[in-house]
Amino acid sequence: MEYTPRGVCSSKIRFDLRDGKVYSVSFEDGCNGNLKALSVLVEGMAVSELVEKLRGINCGGKGTSCADQLARAVLSVNP
Repeated sequence: MEYTPRGVCSSKIRFDLRDGKVYSVSFEDGCNGNLKALSVLVEGMAVSELVEKLRGINCGGKGTSCADQLARAVLSVNP
C-alpha cells in the first residue's frame, strides 16, 4: 500500500497488511533515523495495537506526526 501523509515532513508511507498485521513499513523523506526505528518497532504488529499506540501523537505542534500518519494510513485500508 502507499499513502500520502499530510502535515508532516514525510512525503510517502509504504506498508503491507497481512492477516491484520503491518509489515514492510517505509517512509520517504522525513527524519530518517527515527522513521527507520519506527518501521522496525511496528513490524508484525497488529493493526489495532499500532493504531492504539500511534494515533494522536503530535510533532512540533503540527497536530499530527509521521507516527499518527502511519496509523491513519493503516486505518484508511483497514478500518
